[in-house]
Amino acid sequence: MSISAAQVKELRDLTGAGMMDCKAALTETNGNMEEAVDWLRKKGISKADKKAGRTAAEGLIGVDSGVREAAVVEVNSETDFVARNAAFQEIVANVAKVALAYGTTEAVAAAKYPGSDKSVADTIKDAVGTIGENMGFRRSAKLTVPHGAVATYVHNAVADGLGKLGVLVAIETTGNEHAANAFARQVAMHVAATSPMALTTEELDPAAIEREKAIFSDQARQSGKPEAIIEKMVEGRLRKFYEEVVLLKQAFVLNPDITVEKALKDAEKEIGAPAKITAYLRFALGEGIEKEETDFAAEVAAAVKK
Repeated sequence: MSISAAQVKELRDLTGAGMMDCKAALTETNGNMEEAVDWLRKKGISKADKKAGRTAAEGLIGVDSGVREAAVVEVNSETDFVARNAAFQEIVANVAKVALAYGTTEAVAAAKYPGSDKSVADTIKDAVGTIGENMGFRRSAKLTVPHGAVATYVHNAVADGLGKLGVLVAIETTGNEHAANAFARQVAMHVAATSPMALTTEELDPAAIEREKAIFSDQARQSGKPEAIIEKMVEGRLRKFYEEVVLLKQAFVLNPDITVEKALKDAEKEIGAPAKITAYLRFALGEGIEKEETDFAAEVAAAVKK
């Protein structure tokens, strides 16, 4: 099949591989982008597994918290300029308050906006005309614990509880809630920095594990070693993979000499009782949204022709 220049560019942006390598990968995989990424990784060419997530939308992440509960929301706008608008920031803060009561995206969208008879979704639609830019409530989530704390962290906050990245971390314990909250906040900062894929190895997507195992196997076979040795090599690489993507197995950002799991055990002394991280949420603005890229020069040329 014919491979377009746009496909080659997209794969190059994703992997950092050369144009000819990207074209070869796409040709070998009939244009399937995900398979092409894997093809390059197997050849040792791609750096896709180290790439950062692409942020493709503007707006703000908002968080709000109560007693042993917290919520996080994402409200999008077209430009960062609007995200700095006080009226827009007030909307996001209020949506976060609603999320603390209702939790799920659907329930929050349908709930009444504070001080209004209109729903959150309708209020945001009405604000489009006032603020002068398209906006949308994208998602929300909430964490609660029966005993313990749910801490929040907003990275590079533009206002209280508002920023481009928000994290919640829940810790269950019968010990000191203030100490539990303080440690949970440290873990939230860690999650913001490392973006783990799962809390525990058991919670990892089996498909993701099989995908990594297949890639590691192909890479190991290129060494020409016996299958028994290859199997051990794969096991070793999987352990390393878990240490990179599983929260409890990651090296703790505040003390890289120990894991998050060990840091939690140490924190129990201050908390005064056994403690368990039960869940975390990480909302990065625009993650998973593809932003249409425009050629500014082409736009100007088209306008001149008109």
